[in-house]
Amino acid sequence: MEQQDLRKAGLKVTHPRMRILELLEQTRPKHMTAEDIYRQLLDHGDEIGLATVYRVLTQFEAAGLVLKHNFEGGHAVYELDRGEHHDHMVDIETGKVIEFQSAEIEELQKQIAAKHGYDIEEHALVLYVRKKR
Repeated sequence: MEQQDLRKAGLKVTHPRMRILELLEQTRPKHMTAEDIYRQLLDHGDEIGLATVYRVLTQFEAAGLVLKHNFEGGHAVYELDRGEHHDHMVDIETGKVIEFQSAEIEELQKQIAAKHGYDIEEHALVLYVRKKR
């Protein structure tokens, strides 16, 4: 994403917005809390406060640039909205978020909804997992 993406979303191009956008694009893991973003900014010498990070993330979410996930037992995490559907697994011990795609699961969900007389408009699937021992 670039400056024109911010402008298209109706947002002014500011240093904090550009830096947060860059971090969301470049940093792994792709799912970061506001605090993670704030710490990364500090590590890179950016003087951007935590309140500004929250404000920018809220603006990005409202503009459709980022997705906010509130997984159980953890803080909200943010990721860029790249327009492609995927589901998530959350490691309940570490909080690590793993993205996955499954055509079979998507088809099965459609079949289940149809069986009950519905079409799926939108959905989110989150699996809470633990490493096998």
